[in-house]
Amino acid sequence: MFGDYGHGSLLLFISLIQIFFHNSLNKGAGKEVQKLRYLLLGFGVFSCYNGLLYNAFFEVPNDWFGSCYDVTKRPIAS
Repeated sequence: MFGDYGHGSLLLFISLIQIFFHNSLNKGAGKEVQKLRYLLLGFGVFSCYNGLLYNAFFEVPNDWFGSCYDVTKRPIAS
């Protein structure tokens, strides 16, 4: 599973196309893929959720919320 919202949005987009155009895609070899459309929707939603938690877009970190740690201070050496 991809844990970022870039890959999750791609999965979400593909699954929404499969859901909305179910009747026209259900012909021929598309029948087997259409069985997985709601599974892909769940994967896409939860991957976007995890990506927002990890602040990652195609595994490029985004610092939206900042950090609670002060990394400018140096520890005192004993």
